[in-house]
Order: sequence, then structure tokens, then C-alpha cells
Amino acid sequence: MLKSKILEGLVILIYILFVLFQVTGRDELAHYASSLILPAIAVVYFVKVKNKSLFFSLFLVLYSVSELLVFGEDIVLYKRIDYYLGNSLYILAYTCLLIEICKSISIKQLIRHYFIHILVLSVLSVYIVYVLQNIVKPFVSVTNEYYVELVYNMVLLSLLSTALLGYFYKDNVKSLYLFLGVLCVVFAEVMWVAYTYVAERNLLNLLSTTLYLVGFYFFYLQSKLLDVKREELNMVS
Repeated sequence: MLKSKILEGLVILIYILFVLFQVTGRDELAHYASSLILPAIAVVYFVKVKNKSLFFSLFLVLYSVSELLVFGEDIVLYKRIDYYLGNSLYILAYTCLLIEICKSISIKQLIRHYFIHILVLSVLSVYIVYVLQNIVKPFVSVTNEYYVELVYNMVLLSLLSTALLGYFYKDNVKSLYLFLGVLCVVFAEVMWVAYTYVAERNLLNLLSTTLYLVGFYFFYLQSKLLDVKREELNMVS
């Protein structure tokens, strides 16, 4: 218990340091601090949660490794290897989370009961991906990078749609927390795109990192809950 409290306090301390560095204009230190927050949350998960999910654990590990690559930016031989490797790890991480959500959903029942929802979400996802690609396109000089961004955004929006459909399907607290976590992460990603490609404003980076923290907190909360549909809970009670 003491170890868990120390780790949770460490997460809060790292976040406070990030905020202080960001508001005082120490952008490089803020960048390093923000890259430690989510790996620290992953450590809390592995220490505190007993019944660990394979794909959710892979999501945390892959995401954390990608975050920690920032500390090797100055020593990589190929200057773009961090971009391709980092984004590939993020894509794999989000794919693992997508599998985690899908593995307990009946696709046949989902299509039968939520066909209109799936159609509307698909159209919205395509539109949002189109908008994000238009934002990124002027700043991407290499064709391969454009396609990396495209795959990244497609996986991210697929994850958001699936998390929402998963909540409709299961209607329980665990699926709600999972959806809220994904929603926060997607908004954080959008703000990060705005910070990286539109305007490097400290407020955007601060909001983005805060949303990541809140999103991963919801992920941590859902990991401690059983994945039981609300109607099954009602039958038991």
C-alpha cells in the first residue's frame, strides 16, 4: 500500500513539475517531464492491479516505450528514426487497446442493434481524419510521413468510435470509464496536432498533457473493474 501511494505521489509530482516548467518557459524540461507521466502511470498499474489484461498491458508498455524515446532523440543515428519508431509504437499501442475493447463485443449483435450508430460514426470519423490530414499536409514534406499520420489518425478515430459503441453495447461503468479515457486521449491528440503544426502555445501543450493524464486515470480506474453488462448485473441482483 505504501509503495502504491509513493508511486501515485510520484505521478502527481511529475505533473506539477511539468506545469511549472511549462508556465516558466522551460519547454525542453517540460517536454521531458511530460514524457515521464504516462510511464509512471503504467508502473502504478502493474503494481496495484492484480488481474491484468494482456492487450491493455501491451497498450501501456508500447505507449510508455514510445514516450521514453524522447530521451534518446539526441543519440539516434538517423534523425527521423524517432519519428517512425515512436509513431509506430503509438499505432501498435492504440491497436492493442482497440483489440482489448473488441474482444468482449459481439460484432454480429453490435451491427444488428447499432447499425445507424456505426454508419454515423464512420462518416464522422472519415471527416475528422480528412480535416486532420489537411492540417498536417502542409508541414509534411515526405510522402511516407503523410501516410504514417493517416494510419495514426485512422486507428485513433476507430478507437474512439469502438469505445463509444462498446459503451452502448455493455452499458456499464467499466465501458464508460474506457470511453471517457479514449475521449480524453483523442482530444489530447487533437490539441497536440494544433500545438505542433498550428501554433506552439504553452496553453495547448498544458491542456493536451492534462487530458492525457485524465484519460490514463480513467484507463486505470476501468482496469480495476469487472467487465459485466448492466443487464447481467440486474439479473444477478
